Amino acid sequence: MRVVVLCGGESSERDVSLASGWSVTGALLERGHEVVLVDPAAEVPVLAGPLHPGEVVGGVAVGKEPPPLAERHQLRRRMHAALTGGPVLELLRGAELVFLALHGGWGEDGHVQALLEMAGVRFTGAGSAACAAAWHKGRAQAVLGAAGVPVAERVLWRPGAADEVPAGVKRLVEAGPVVVKPVADGSSVSVHRADSLAGLARLAQAAAEGPCGDVELMVEPFLAGREFTVPVVGDQVLPVVEIELTTPLFDYTAKYQSGAVSEVCPAPVPDAFAYRLQEWALRAHQALGFGGDAYSRTDFRCDAGGEPVCLEVNALPGLTTTSLLPLAATGSGWAYSGLVQRIVDLATR
Repeated sequence: MRVVVLCGGESSERDVSLASGWSVTGALLERGHEVVLVDPAAEVPVLAGPLHPGEVVGGVAVGKEPPPLAERHQLRRRMHAALTGGPVLELLRGAELVFLALHGGWGEDGHVQALLEMAGVRFTGAGSAACAAAWHKGRAQAVLGAAGVPVAERVLWRPGAADEVPAGVKRLVEAGPVVVKPVADGSSVSVHRADSLAGLARLAQAAAEGPCGDVELMVEPFLAGREFTVPVVGDQVLPVVEIELTTPLFDYTAKYQSGAVSEVCPAPVPDAFAYRLQEWALRAHQALGFGGDAYSRTDFRCDAGGEPVCLEVNALPGLTTTSLLPLAATGSGWAYSGLVQRIVDLATR
């Protein structure tokens, strides 16, 4: 097939997405496809191609810190222009399939999917409605809780809108440590732990004064137990992965710093516990509107008593060769290129 891989983009996960894009491109070439690799936010969008089966491509490394957001407005202008007219849109329309290796921001919140849907372009992964439903953690957790998936108590807070800390936030902090994170972001960017109201106030001030300005935060109890993730590809639930941390939180630095975590698949847990996580992951996948043509990854963390709680559902999880979804695929006996081909098959069946 003629496939365009979209990667890069304008989000704080831009570097991860570029790494995913190059990895996916190599797998597609291995599987006999013709590929063009495109970063719609770049000044020169076509990064490589047309590439033909048998060609070998390199890759890019992911830095320890997310890229600064100072240029986000410019990246978004380029991305919108590329996806709504001109040679990039014509390239997308001329492809038999667009493989979305975008993560975060417009690539995962439904923006790009909506533009491609309006342009009549076929693409991999979930549609715009499901992506939007999963992207806002507060709304997604409300849906998951109603579907019977266990979620943590949470309070949404926009620090710039009021000087006073909301009573619900105070109550959570007084009960113990809390986790503070943007309600809409990915790759554990800007995830922090606060142990006091003073610490929480400092985090809120930093968020309000940051490059994104008026950001909405989600505050929830810090869970001290083990961490797991479970991917779903189509209607198939993959093995449970355990994320063994050497840091308090699985944040961006921990994800992409060598030695910060150990990821084990299948997770060393009783079968009944694994089945429960897998059942909840499939229920979350379906409750948010992910169909049999999509894939997702649902993250869990246990409380001090060992009871798991769902943290979030990722609509376009990382696809670098060392990401969690490919690791779970390996646990199912799939090669990396086999996983990529399955994602293609789901979108084209």
